[in-house]
Amino acid sequence: MSPKEAAQVTTMSRVLLSMMAKEGKFPMPVKLGTKRIAYVRAEVEAWIAAKIEGRTN
Repeated sequence: MSPKEAAQVTTMSRVLLSMMAKEGKFPMPVKLGTKRIAYVRAEVEAWIAAKIEGRTN
């Protein structure tokens, strides 16, 4: 999924997702070319699921 789509799905900015990925707090994107990246949809969905499972009410 594109960085824009990942940002929409997570409701976070593309910049924040990039920073979190560099810190190991979000899945790393895959380089598709010299100027293009994408996130693996299954990894983003698993990250969201883990956040839901780990929440406290």
